[in-house]
Amino acid sequence: MELVVEKKESDSINNNNGNNGDNSQPILESSSSWSATVDSNNNNKEGEDVRERQARDLRAGLHPLKYKFVFWYTRRTPGVRTQTSYEDNIKKIVEFSTVEGFWVCYCHLARPSSLPSPTDLHLFKDGIRPLWEDSANCNGGKWIIRFKKVVSGRFWEDLVLALVGDQLDYGDNICGAVLSIRFNEDILSVWNRNASDHQAVMALRDAIKRHLKLPHGYVMEYKPHDASLRDNSSYRNTWLRG
Repeated sequence: MELVVEKKESDSINNNNGNNGDNSQPILESSSSWSATVDSNNNNKEGEDVRERQARDLRAGLHPLKYKFVFWYTRRTPGVRTQTSYEDNIKKIVEFSTVEGFWVCYCHLARPSSLPSPTDLHLFKDGIRPLWEDSANCNGGKWIIRFKKVVSGRFWEDLVLALVGDQLDYGDNICGAVLSIRFNEDILSVWNRNASDHQAVMALRDAIKRHLKLPHGYVMEYKPHDASLRDNSSYRNTWLRG
């Protein structure tokens, strides 16, 4: 599966559409105006950081990805999830921001079939921790797909390539993905930022089905993270099936 990368000329990368040099802005603003200004400045800063990172990778002869990603690993004893124990068991494996960096990381990762149960392997955008409570996740949810253990590795790899290559619709709304190794089955989940955006949620479902080429018999389930926080469960009591 082809990985999509972005290459931009150095002059367009360095363009800054903000008005950082304008000092004529009033000192006092309404709270809503101030909040919008802060959000805009944060977005501009993040955009500048991405452009600088991509320009640096291009100068090094590499192929920058649209997003920087991090692989995480969780190995925990069976039982009730508690916030402290779960966070303590999440381990950062490696991060990457280029096609070359991805393949170096991925080729050295253990295959899902060799991982013990229960284990979670996470792939998330840089800056987002694989926790329901993370600020990028707390208003979102996840699409869930259950697989027989003999086929989960192939579907996980296809999903990883789709995320890294930014091939799923509403890519900015996607936070990451998780492969949960369990005793009798493996579970894939794709996390998004906004559970109340029905259009984006359903478009993500359709994109997952399309890129994974899911057989007709597979059922996808959706669950908001606030529901997971209430019932302390990742995969039980799902709200939507499709």
